[in-house]
Amino acid sequence: MSLTDKTFIVTGAASGIGRVVALQLLSEGGKVLAMDTDRAGLDALSRGGGTTDRERLHTFVGDVAEEDDVAACIRRAGDHFGSIDGIVCNAGIMKRIPAQDLSYEDWHRVLDVNLSQSFLFARHGGPKLRETKGAMLLVSSTRAFMSEADTESYSATKGGLFALAHSLAVSLSPDVRVNAVAPGWIDVSGDELRPVDHQQHLVGRVGVPEDIAHAAAFLLDGEKAGFVTGQTLVVDGGMTRKMIYAE
Repeated sequence: MSLTDKTFIVTGAASGIGRVVALQLLSEGGKVLAMDTDRAGLDALSRGGGTTDRERLHTFVGDVAEEDDVAACIRRAGDHFGSIDGIVCNAGIMKRIPAQDLSYEDWHRVLDVNLSQSFLFARHGGPKLRETKGAMLLVSSTRAFMSEADTESYSATKGGLFALAHSLAVSLSPDVRVNAVAPGWIDVSGDELRPVDHQQHLVGRVGVPEDIAHAAAFLLDGEKAGFVTGQTLVVDGGMTRKMIYAE
């Protein structure tokens, strides 16, 4: 497999999409440094990776909004694995608060976690990726293109990632490919969903983290996706292509 023995950093890897992306890359023969602020979640990921994966899975507790932590994560990956072939900037938060009630501090916290992390990883990890002709993957969202009320900070960051992906792809070319994936409704809670929730999607179901993990593995693969850069792949079951009218 073309991801075999390749080394990846995955942020927000303690739960949700990030966790499944990390496990997918491991299942395809890759090595992963999983970063998160949730130490217990990272410990659970290590146990879930299986005994045979322990030499290929390393964890790092840190905040993607802190430049010192990002720089330390890059150093740790280099020291532990020797090289870095891909970086998945997945960590993200949402503060669903009306604009008039959203503090400037909260606004900046969402921007720093969701958007600035990708700049910081490009700044500190770019040289390592140039050495390996590697790739970056930014996790955007269909909220870059559509919105619900009171999600201004989140939507702004996801739209920013759409633009940052093609900007970094130009700046880091020809050595490093940079793409984004824009998930739609992905069920990370496991809660029971209604039939109407599934019916909103052209494929007849709400997405699962594995849908994003498969897309991530493809975009990080320098053989399968070697001619793809500066793009944002929407993975939403067709939801954003279906016009919905109230009856």
